[in-house]
Parts: sequence; C-alpha cells; structure tokens
Amino acid sequence: MITVRPLRSTLYIPGSKPRALDKARGLPIDAIIFDLEDAVPAEEKNTARDTLAGVLAAGGYGARMKIIRINGLDTQWGADDANAARDMGADAILLPKVSTLDDLDALAAMTGDTPLWAMMETPLGMLNAAQIATHPKLQGMVMGTNDLAKDLHARNRADRLPLQAGLGLCLLAAKAHGLAIIDGVYNAFKDDAGLHAECEQGRDMGFDGKTLIHPAQIPVANDVFSPSKADIDLARRQIIAFEETEAAGQGVAVVDGRIVENLHIVSARETLAKADAIAALTAETTQ
Repeated sequence: MITVRPLRSTLYIPGSKPRALDKARGLPIDAIIFDLEDAVPAEEKNTARDTLAGVLAAGGYGARMKIIRINGLDTQWGADDANAARDMGADAILLPKVSTLDDLDALAAMTGDTPLWAMMETPLGMLNAAQIATHPKLQGMVMGTNDLAKDLHARNRADRLPLQAGLGLCLLAAKAHGLAIIDGVYNAFKDDAGLHAECEQGRDMGFDGKTLIHPAQIPVANDVFSPSKADIDLARRQIIAFEETEAAGQGVAVVDGRIVENLHIVSARETLAKADAIAALTAETTQ
C-alpha cells in the first residue's frame, strides 16, 4: 500500500488575521502554512501567536496539512514562537532561512517530537541542502524563491533560470532522503497563465506542489499537480500489461509502443495512489 499525502496547493495564511484563518477552513487546499513571520508586522507578532493558538485549538481544518512558520530563532520572537507552536497541535513547524544543520538542531531542541520543515531560501542553504536533508526530524522543504532571488541579485525571468541551480540542489536533497518539497510562490496572483506555466515547470522538475499567496491561485495549482485523466489511464494500462506479461512468463510488456519495466510500474502505482488520495481529500474539503 502506497501512502500519499497531497501537497499540490499550500497556502500562506497570516496568523494575525482571524477572518482569513476562518475562511481557510473552507478552501480546497491540501496544506496551510500558518505564518507568524513575513506576513505579520512586528507590532502584531505576540498577538498573532495567541490568535493562532486559539484558532488551531478550535480545529475545523480537516485533513489539510497544518504547518506553522515561526520567526527565525535569531529574532526576538523566534524562541517564543517555537515554544508556543510545539503545543498547537500542528503537523509541522517551518523554520525560515535554514542555512545549516545547526539551525534545525536548535529548533529541534525546543520543539520535542513535532516534525520540522525547512525554508530553503539562502545561498548557504542551497550549498548545504544535502546535509540539511539528513536531519532526523525534517520531513519537508519549502523553497523561498523571493529571498533567494534577492540574495543572488538575480533578475526576474519567466524561466527562472537564475534559480535553477538552487532549485535543483534542494530537489536532489529532498528526493534522496524521502522528503516532501514545495516550490516557491508566484507573486503575480492575477496572472493565471504565468502561474500555470510556473506550476508546470515545478511539476516537471519534481516538486510536490506550489506555495500560494492568494486563494485565487488554488485551482491552477490543484489542476497542474494532479494526475490527469490521461496519466491515470496510462498508469492503469501499464500495470495491467506488466502483470499480464509476468503471468504469461513473457519478457517485456509494451504499452503505446513503449517498453514497460518495473520502474514504470512503481511510478504508475504512485500515480494511482496520488489520484486516490486527492479524491479522498477533495471529497472532504467540498462537504
């Protein structure tokens, strides 16, 4: 049995905005990053922490993955965020600007058994991604492409060529260690065509989904990162052909003129498992 948790759409929600936090309970998203960092002004940091604790205690988010992004431990709010987030019942705590393994060690010392996620958004973090991915409590990475572009002094390009080295290093690290990895945000939230193209790029690279800054972006991310009907049909036909070939004692299965080997069956079964998991989550979030 393959277990898949959909992460097609991961929406940032400010921890200081009760109305947005409540609205998120009804959105067709796979995951939520409850943000105590960039989306919350300095004067609201402490109240946001209390607001978020109350909201999560009230529940209502169903099977959506709940991730809390705290402030960095080098800030005046980070330690209090970490201690509070540990007791909020979230699925994971997300640490910004992870650059070394020591950054995660410092957080893990404060958060007990709560799984950790890492914001990958600094040049040093890119170079250390392989080491960072080995942390025993780390379960996922989120690309912070805006901060990375800033530190690189990179120009904004539709093909994201200046970011490809960093994206690739983090993808390799995540896949090598079985971690989830979510692509960075697309800033032009009214540009569906641009978002669609960037989601397709991220999907084709191997990302599990896209971080979003506005609910209007959800349908595009969900569509692009879901297996298509053609994907599902091909996966089923590959499995049937492979199993029939094995049962007949023949050597090679062929579907649509292409050889089907065991590695293709692994991918086919993952596709069907993802489709089933998405259907189950969709059924819950649309009730």
